[in-house]
Amino acid sequence: MRLPVPAPIAFIPSPHSGVIDVGPLTIHMYGLMLLLGIVACVWLTGIRWVRWGGDWDLIFRVAVWGVAFGIVGARLYHDITSWSEVPDAWWGPFAVWEGGLGVWGGIFLGVVAGAVVVRRSGNSVRLMMDAVAPGLLLAQGIGRWGNWFNQELYGKPTDLPWALKIDPAHRPADHLDQATYHPTFLYEFIWDLLGVAVLLWIDSRFRLRRPALFALYVSIYTAFRTFEETLRIDPSSHIAGLRLNFYVSLVMFVLSTAFFVWWQFLRKPSDERRSRPRPIPTGPAMAIPKGRVRPGR
Repeated sequence: MRLPVPAPIAFIPSPHSGVIDVGPLTIHMYGLMLLLGIVACVWLTGIRWVRWGGDWDLIFRVAVWGVAFGIVGARLYHDITSWSEVPDAWWGPFAVWEGGLGVWGGIFLGVVAGAVVVRRSGNSVRLMMDAVAPGLLLAQGIGRWGNWFNQELYGKPTDLPWALKIDPAHRPADHLDQATYHPTFLYEFIWDLLGVAVLLWIDSRFRLRRPALFALYVSIYTAFRTFEETLRIDPSSHIAGLRLNFYVSLVMFVLSTAFFVWWQFLRKPSDERRSRPRPIPTGPAMAIPKGRVRPGR
């Protein structure tokens, strides 16, 4: 038997519980972090949309449907790709409070639902995709703190000064003697914040063909996620010795980057006016006076 490896002098502690009791209420911190991420996404997207001439009414409607379908899609993705981690009970496939949300399923169904709402409002789906891109990355970064509270999805053992200390009950069976691990939740949080700043800067400095910014958001996120998958040691399906999500992230990075380059620099739209869509105000406070022409989309 290997002797326990002492923890480094400096490390990041982990909460001993992901649940906080406030009187009769039980607050699951994983869910609270998801809620904060959603609020941050709606806030940032709304500010951008209003500055472009739209209104908050559409943002709230997109948020309601996008979040609902996004959570369903995220849980479905996790259940399909990591069935061994689903609690063995009738409520297991729905137990989002236990963790286990696949980002790709959430983004896919959330974007599809939001696109339907935007399309039905008469607005440009491409423009809304670029409006929400920085907010999605911000939400993903904030949501990662839920993994810290649950002591999950950390990386390989390490003795770096910023290593994350994990309680024995949450350690892998083959690393019970290792106390500290790479804090991948913190790595991704920092990367996502930097990515948000880059997206906002690019959008303010360059003339983009919508939805080029959304493609760039996917590229930025997957560039780091591909690396992160080489650090994580939580249960996962493997192909040729590498985690399934490593290949998913790599493919998404290649496709989104190729699309961005083609769409932004190589494509020659036949109708340049339609390549620069603008929001159509939809709320009662933004009603268009009789005789006015709606902005082009």
